[in-house]
Amino acid sequence: MQTEVRSLADRCHNIELLLLDVDGVLTGGEIALYDDQGGQLKVFHVRDGTGLKCWRQAGKQTAIVSGRTARSVKHRARELGIELVFEGVPDKLVAYHELLNKTGFSSPQVCAIGDDLADLPVAQESGLAIGVADACPEILRAAHFITCAPGGKGAVREAIELILKCEGRWIVSR
Repeated sequence: MQTEVRSLADRCHNIELLLLDVDGVLTGGEIALYDDQGGQLKVFHVRDGTGLKCWRQAGKQTAIVSGRTARSVKHRARELGIELVFEGVPDKLVAYHELLNKTGFSSPQVCAIGDDLADLPVAQESGLAIGVADACPEILRAAHFITCAPGGKGAVREAIELILKCEGRWIVSR
Protein backbone atom coordinates (compact mmCIF):
# COMPACT_ATOMS: atom_id res chain seq x y z
CA MET A 1 0.00 0.00 0.00
CA GLN A 2 1.38 3.38 -0.99
CA THR A 3 0.92 6.39 1.29
CA GLU A 4 0.07 9.76 -0.11
CA VAL A 5 2.92 12.27 -0.01
CA ARG A 6 1.61 15.76 0.63
CA SER A 7 3.61 18.94 0.15
CA LEU A 8 4.01 21.46 2.91
CA ALA A 9 1.86 23.94 0.98
CA ASP A 10 -0.92 21.35 0.63
CA ARG A 11 -0.82 20.68 4.36
CA CYS A 12 -0.98 24.42 5.11
CA HIS A 13 -4.06 24.95 2.93
CA ASN A 14 -6.22 22.77 5.17
CA ILE A 15 -5.32 24.24 8.56
CA GLU A 16 -8.13 25.78 10.64
CA LEU A 17 -6.97 25.02 14.20
CA LEU A 18 -3.59 25.89 15.69
CA LEU A 19 -2.77 23.72 18.70
CA LEU A 20 -0.02 25.13 20.92
CA ASP A 21 2.05 23.85 23.78
CA VAL A 22 3.08 26.50 26.30
CA ASP A 23 6.46 25.74 27.89
CA GLY A 24 9.01 25.58 25.09
CA VAL A 25 6.66 26.88 22.38
CA LEU A 26 4.86 30.02 23.60
CA THR A 27 7.67 30.51 26.13
CA GLY A 28 11.34 29.61 26.10
CA GLY A 29 10.59 26.75 28.46
CA GLU A 30 12.13 28.26 31.54
CA ILE A 31 10.23 28.67 34.78
CA ALA A 32 11.76 31.91 35.99
CA LEU A 33 10.47 31.91 39.57
CA TYR A 34 7.64 31.07 41.86
CA ASP A 35 5.98 33.85 43.83
CA ASP A 36 4.85 33.46 47.45
CA GLN A 37 1.56 31.94 46.29
CA GLY A 38 3.29 29.45 43.96
CA GLY A 39 2.57 31.44 40.78
CA GLN A 40 4.99 31.10 37.89
CA LEU A 41 6.57 33.86 35.86
CA LYS A 42 6.41 33.12 32.13
CA VAL A 43 7.75 35.30 29.35
CA PHE A 44 5.74 35.48 26.10
CA HIS A 45 7.02 36.99 22.83
CA VAL A 46 5.06 39.97 21.53
CA ARG A 47 5.38 38.88 17.87
CA ASP A 48 3.76 35.54 18.72
CA GLY A 49 0.87 37.54 20.17
CA THR A 50 0.58 39.69 17.05
CA GLY A 51 0.67 36.59 14.89
CA LEU A 52 -2.09 34.97 16.95
CA LYS A 53 -4.24 38.08 16.54
CA CYS A 54 -3.70 37.90 12.75
CA TRP A 55 -4.62 34.20 12.90
CA ARG A 56 -7.88 35.00 14.66
CA GLN A 57 -8.63 37.83 12.19
CA ALA A 58 -8.24 35.28 9.39
CA GLY A 59 -11.12 33.36 10.98
CA LYS A 60 -8.94 30.60 12.41
CA GLN A 61 -9.06 29.04 15.88
CA THR A 62 -6.34 28.43 18.45
CA ALA A 63 -6.13 25.98 21.31
CA ILE A 64 -3.59 25.70 24.09
CA VAL A 65 -2.81 22.28 25.53
CA SER A 66 -0.28 22.22 28.36
CA GLY A 67 0.86 19.64 30.83
CA ARG A 68 1.34 22.36 33.43
CA THR A 69 -1.05 24.88 34.98
CA ALA A 70 -0.29 28.58 35.46
CA ARG A 71 -2.47 31.64 35.97
CA SER A 72 -0.24 33.52 33.54
CA VAL A 73 -1.33 31.18 30.71
CA LYS A 74 -5.01 31.85 31.32
CA HIS A 75 -4.29 35.59 31.45
CA ARG A 76 -2.32 35.54 28.18
CA ALA A 77 -4.98 33.40 26.50
CA ARG A 78 -7.67 35.93 27.49
CA GLU A 79 -5.55 38.78 26.07
CA LEU A 80 -5.29 36.94 22.77
CA GLY A 81 -8.91 35.77 22.60
CA ILE A 82 -8.01 32.09 22.93
CA GLU A 83 -10.96 30.28 24.49
CA LEU A 84 -9.82 26.67 24.09
CA VAL A 85 -7.34 26.25 26.95
CA PHE A 86 -6.51 22.84 28.43
CA GLU A 87 -4.00 22.91 31.30
CA GLY A 88 -2.68 20.23 33.62
CA VAL A 89 -3.17 17.67 30.86
CA PRO A 90 -1.37 14.38 31.58
CA ASP A 91 -2.08 12.95 28.09
CA LYS A 92 -2.17 15.52 25.29
CA LEU A 93 -3.57 13.04 22.79
CA VAL A 94 -6.74 12.66 24.91
CA ALA A 95 -7.12 16.46 24.95
CA TYR A 96 -6.45 16.54 21.19
CA HIS A 97 -9.33 14.14 20.49
CA GLU A 98 -11.57 16.10 22.85
CA LEU A 99 -10.72 19.26 20.87
CA LEU A 100 -11.57 17.56 17.58
CA ASN A 101 -14.94 16.48 18.98
CA LYS A 102 -15.63 19.92 20.46
CA THR A 103 -14.68 21.92 17.34
CA GLY A 104 -15.75 19.50 14.62
CA PHE A 105 -12.33 19.73 12.94
CA SER A 106 -10.47 16.68 11.65
CA SER A 107 -6.78 15.93 11.98
CA PRO A 108 -5.82 17.32 8.53
CA GLN A 109 -7.20 20.70 9.70
CA VAL A 110 -4.92 20.87 12.76
CA CYS A 111 -1.43 22.32 13.01
CA ALA A 112 0.31 21.20 16.20
CA ILE A 113 3.37 23.12 17.35
CA GLY A 114 5.50 21.31 19.91
CA ASP A 115 8.93 21.00 21.42
CA ASP A 116 9.12 17.91 23.61
CA LEU A 117 8.10 14.26 24.00
CA ALA A 118 4.64 15.01 25.45
CA ASP A 119 3.79 16.74 22.15
CA LEU A 120 4.88 13.82 19.94
CA PRO A 121 1.60 11.80 19.78
CA VAL A 122 -0.32 14.93 18.75
CA ALA A 123 2.33 15.86 16.19
CA GLN A 124 2.06 12.40 14.67
CA GLU A 125 -1.74 12.67 14.28
CA SER A 126 -2.07 16.28 13.15
CA GLY A 127 -2.23 17.41 9.56
CA LEU A 128 0.73 19.74 10.00
CA ALA A 129 3.34 19.09 12.67
CA ILE A 130 5.69 21.97 13.41
CA GLY A 131 8.70 21.71 15.67
CA VAL A 132 10.35 24.78 17.13
CA ALA A 133 14.05 25.14 16.32
CA ASP A 134 15.19 23.95 19.75
CA ALA A 135 12.76 21.01 20.01
CA CYS A 136 13.90 17.55 21.05
CA PRO A 137 15.16 15.24 18.26
CA GLU A 138 11.97 13.15 18.24
CA ILE A 139 9.80 16.21 17.50
CA LEU A 140 12.24 17.42 14.86
CA ARG A 141 12.04 14.03 13.09
CA ALA A 142 8.22 14.02 13.20
CA ALA A 143 7.86 17.64 12.04
CA HIS A 144 6.71 18.61 8.57
CA PHE A 145 8.32 22.01 9.21
CA ILE A 146 10.91 23.27 11.69
CA THR A 147 10.95 26.94 12.60
CA CYS A 148 14.14 29.00 12.48
CA ALA A 149 13.15 30.62 15.78
CA PRO A 150 13.35 28.71 19.05
CA GLY A 151 10.36 28.39 21.35
CA GLY A 152 9.33 31.63 23.03
CA LYS A 153 11.24 33.72 20.47
CA GLY A 154 8.71 34.12 17.65
CA ALA A 155 8.35 30.49 16.49
CA VAL A 156 4.55 30.64 16.68
CA ARG A 157 4.50 33.82 14.56
CA GLU A 158 6.78 32.10 12.04
CA ALA A 159 4.39 29.14 11.80
CA ILE A 160 1.36 31.41 11.39
CA GLU A 161 3.07 33.40 8.64
CA LEU A 162 3.96 30.17 6.84
CA ILE A 163 0.38 28.90 6.86
CA LEU A 164 -1.29 32.20 5.96
CA LYS A 165 1.26 32.92 3.20
CA CYS A 166 0.60 29.47 1.70
CA GLU A 167 -3.09 30.41 1.67
CA GLY A 168 -2.34 33.84 0.19
CA ARG A 169 -3.86 35.42 3.31
CA TRP A 170 -0.87 37.08 5.02
CA ILE A 171 -1.47 40.82 4.81
CA VAL A 172 1.30 43.26 5.57
CA SER A 173 0.47 46.91 6.30
CA ARG A 174 2.54 49.52 4.53
